Amino acid sequence: MRLRRLIAIDLGTANTLVYARRRGVVIDEPSTIAFYRGTQKTAAVGSYADLLAGKEPAAIEVIRPLSSGAITDLEATTLMLQSLLRRARIHRGLRKSSAIVCVPTGATYVERQAVINMLSTRRPRYIVRLIEEVIAAAAGAGVDPLSTEGVLVADIGCGTTDAALIVSGAVVRARSLRVGGGAMDEAIIQTIKTELGLVVGRRAAEELKIAFGLTGSETDFRPVTGIDAGMGTVREEKVQGDLVASALERIVTTITNAIDELLSQMPPDLAADVVRRRSG
Repeated sequence: MRLRRLIAIDLGTANTLVYARRRGVVIDEPSTIAFYRGTQKTAAVGSYADLLAGKEPAAIEVIRPLSSGAITDLEATTLMLQSLLRRARIHRGLRKSSAIVCVPTGATYVERQAVINMLSTRRPRYIVRLIEEVIAAAAGAGVDPLSTEGVLVADIGCGTTDAALIVSGAVVRARSLRVGGGAMDEAIIQTIKTELGLVVGRRAAEELKIAFGLTGSETDFRPVTGIDAGMGTVREEKVQGDLVASALERIVTTITNAIDELLSQMPPDLAADVVRRRSG
């Protein structure tokens, strides 16, 4: 019997990934689309659209149609995904293809239905199955999510952070926060503006986050170019690692507190599984 075409989609706030059976990951692109202003005509999708973000020509509008793990612009998300699927050369045959799509643990019914409608009612139509992001994250990390041994999974994305205790493919306890890497970038941007009077872009903030995280000290620094908040002129500033760490501290504390709360609620037998896996 001929198998249906099968794809898996991780529709993330920052990046969209598409996996095709027997082909592997065929798309790994920023979740970004650019339109010609005043029209619905697409100018660019994915990497090229993302390069235009923050420096769009007058005739171009760049949109990131997902925020905090949720679809905020359904039409733009649909156009973006259709373009990416065409780029991946995923064609529909006589039978509908199947699509497995990751969703945050805390996604509402409306958000889940929007994902299903986006792929099942537009051509080409897919048979859609939703899967919790933490289940997919466990499998991607090499952990069998169907195991009867409990496991703790924490998935920190750009828009959301999901933490869950999983047994036999089911979520026993979970916490979903609408904060992640994107909120960390924004915190760095605001801290640099407040402390140094420099307005920097999202890419510069992300590079600082990756370079220092919480481990940066006052002796570590990285030169960053931005706009002087008072003068409106271009200038370069040395940003110290401890400034980045202080910007991230509140968000990281929020995430770790949520995980601690989750751990405090787990059944004793599940706690034994988690401790055993950690020590092993």
